[in-house]
Amino acid sequence: MRKFFYIIMCLLTLIATGCEKKNEQTTLSSVAQLNAFSFAKNDSMPGLAAAVFTIEERNDTGLVWNKDSILFGTRLDSVVPRFTFETTPSAAYLTFPDTIVALTGYDTLDFTKRPIYLTVRSADKSTTKTYEIRATVHRVDPDLYQWSQLTEGIYPKDDSEQRVVELREQFVMIASNGFELHTFSSTDGATWSDFGAPSGLPAGTKVRQIISSGNTLYYGQDNAVYTSTDAQTWTSHSVTQTVRTMLVYWNERVWALTGEEDNYELATFQGDTLQLTGLKPDGEFPISDFAAVTFLSPSLRERAMIIGGFAENGRSLNTRWNIEYSPHTPENGGYRMQEFSIDRPQFTSLTGISVISYNNQLLLFGGVDDKMQYFGRDILISTDEGLNWTIADTTKNRLPEVYQARQKQTAIVRNNNIFLFGGQDATTTYSDVYKGRLNSIDWDNN
Repeated sequence: MRKFFYIIMCLLTLIATGCEKKNEQTTLSSVAQLNAFSFAKNDSMPGLAAAVFTIEERNDTGLVWNKDSILFGTRLDSVVPRFTFETTPSAAYLTFPDTIVALTGYDTLDFTKRPIYLTVRSADKSTTKTYEIRATVHRVDPDLYQWSQLTEGIYPKDDSEQRVVELREQFVMIASNGFELHTFSSTDGATWSDFGAPSGLPAGTKVRQIISSGNTLYYGQDNAVYTSTDAQTWTSHSVTQTVRTMLVYWNERVWALTGEEDNYELATFQGDTLQLTGLKPDGEFPISDFAAVTFLSPSLRERAMIIGGFAENGRSLNTRWNIEYSPHTPENGGYRMQEFSIDRPQFTSLTGISVISYNNQLLLFGGVDDKMQYFGRDILISTDEGLNWTIADTTKNRLPEVYQARQKQTAIVRNNNIFLFGGQDATTTYSDVYKGRLNSIDWDNN
């Protein structure tokens, strides 16, 4: 009996609740607000759906825009927009310069027409809000390198070899015709001043072996290291070891090669003395016409690489000596050295090349092979820290037609710009300057 009574009471409660709901009136929202905007995925337009739009609510017309431009070349003439509203509107439509489109959620529209306005009307039709929609696509190809010639020549052509270094916000070129030296200086690479002959350097100075710390220049020959803070006046420092060549300024140290063939050892110049590092190449090591580049590896280890060049016996090398610093390696002060061409011998023999670290990869310019054939205007790139090299996409990155194939040029990176200075081929010495830049090198996102 009690169970029957309980069932009856439940049924009466449900009936009463149902009657109350029938008597309630639905309240429609007065909010007209856009919460999110995007484009639907389109397989023919990679990255379109990934575009992030910001919505700015303003007193009059709101603004919908993308901070990071959509990839270069993406078409917006046939896209499907997606909208998310605070509440379901009574109406929502887009106004283009030539038409008005009521939204269905499946519209394929042309977003290249400007201006574009979205109008949202609240469910109770009491509130209307308008937003301007601006979808921005990069107007330039982010992967394209722009090259230009800054000057046709710093000085009249002769049989000179040159070296360009950075010294206190200046580019300094030191040229040698075999008998005398000459220096030139520039702040921008386009306009140069002639400072005449420097003093204090020894006879037979090999200018391509001059290196810079940024504030001081260094050159080594026989049992002396020469330094200068202005490229004009040089001071000699006697050392016990025989300096075969200066290698690179790296990890706040001046690096040099000392000793004799089959008994080379790397040394660093600190204070007024050369200090041996214990790093001894176990194979052929270049003493001239090599390239040196420094960079930070993805594992955040400081690295330097010595590439190509001539061995003491005159052989053209395909070597890539990698020097790495790791604080977790106690031997040799944390430094270790490895020859990459042992595992990757397909790298051709090259001398007179220049290599830079740029856009998280290595770029190699110019040079000649062991048959004295010039490499040309193509640029070699390595995306794996010098292990493997390929020719850059010539539709994206190739030196201008006016640039002649050459060797012994200098490549420097400053403020995300690449500068190429001078060089020579079989008949001509060049002292021209070229400037290159990747379009997207300083974009926040691509």
